[in-house]
Amino acid sequence: MTRSGTRLLVAGVGNIFLADDAFGPEVIQALDRRPLPPEVRVRDFGIRGLDLAYELLDGYDTAVLVDAAARGHRPGTLSLIEPELPDGTAGAAPPEAHGMDPAKVLALAAHLGDEPLPRVLVLACEPEVRPRGDEDITPGVSAPVREAVDRAVAALHTLVPELLADPAATPSLSRPDESAGLSAAEVPLPVAGGIEDR
Repeated sequence: MTRSGTRLLVAGVGNIFLADDAFGPEVIQALDRRPLPPEVRVRDFGIRGLDLAYELLDGYDTAVLVDAAARGHRPGTLSLIEPELPDGTAGAAPPEAHGMDPAKVLALAAHLGDEPLPRVLVLACEPEVRPRGDEDITPGVSAPVREAVDRAVAALHTLVPELLADPAATPSLSRPDESAGLSAAEVPLPVAGGIEDR
């Protein structure tokens, strides 16, 4: 049962021209064939970090970012992580507004908004192919990440109803490859447009 008024965002992030960094957009595209409940806002943000920062300020209870993240696991491994959110007062200079490093996007959203950010979860996939910033365009995801797209869609169909019923719920992956939270000491780090913990 959905809690009345719960607002949930599922956001795909990543660069479709940088191999496995396209995981987030691929999952959002796959959700077109198997949609989430209509009360959930599903959107592919690609590399539009400023757009996502402003969207996070639109009164959501929870946001689930879908992204590739190098965490040291077997390629295609799915993880559910909850990064520590910035409070917007940590630095004197505003965070940069360009690019799609999710940690910087969260810092920018915290800096821009007067209200606290929504709860943020990251449904992350371990990439196999991670081009460096100076490499040529590499469209298309690797086989392990391609296989993980359908598992991520299935995971979202399990996670989303739990979060609609209770935005503070601690869901786990329906077929858990791994499910882990980040402690305060494990600040998210950017890797190829993704989030990783130390």
